[in-house]
Amino acid sequence: MATDLHELLRSLRVWDPAATGLPPFDPEAAPGDPLALFTAWFAEVVAAGQTEPHTMSLATSDEEGLPDVRTVMLHGADADGWAFATHASSRKGRQLAARPYAALGFYWPVQGRQVRVRGPVAVAPPGEARADLHARSTGALAAALTGRQSDVLGSVEELRRASEDAWELARRAPDTAVGSWTLYRLRPTEVEFFQGDERRRHVRLRYRRESADAGAGTGAGAGWAKELLWP
Repeated sequence: MATDLHELLRSLRVWDPAATGLPPFDPEAAPGDPLALFTAWFAEVVAAGQTEPHTMSLATSDEEGLPDVRTVMLHGADADGWAFATHASSRKGRQLAARPYAALGFYWPVQGRQVRVRGPVAVAPPGEARADLHARSTGALAAALTGRQSDVLGSVEELRRASEDAWELARRAPDTAVGSWTLYRLRPTEVEFFQGDERRRHVRLRYRRESADAGAGTGAGAGWAKELLWP
């Protein structure tokens, strides 16, 4: 029997109390910079049992301005920005080279929370990219060594052979360099925090950079304005 998508969608609940707790959020008590609040929220959703809280949507645009989005992993967030990595030759790498601006989206349903981040993207020094890659797992290195991300694949067997060779090299030589592996940092101009409410009176707090210098960092000294948004 074929599944009726619309019936399936109507059967689903948002923020089922059996799986989701909606904590209170007082925007008046929020810190002066978004990084501090992000760090606190991240720790809270980890403690609440959110699976893979470090995954996020990364939105970019191509040379014609058409949007693209995919799920990637957060590699860190500090005064230099929110970090992620990929091959410079991949689709998103090429898009960032053409239009170095992106948006990130985190969704943590265990607490009905979202975080949205927008801003220009800068390439980190190659040494930092190498250190980032080699601090990760053997599987991460093997995937990077497999390479050719976003290229057309001839067959599953072709991928299997390339992956097996990459795994062997990663185990034998864990310090192997991957020249195309690139660490990027998004330096936010806007960061929005969304806290869901069961009566749909959601709290949306946006931090907006007051300084015109997007490279000034993300900390309190960067100059942030806070404002509430209608849900």
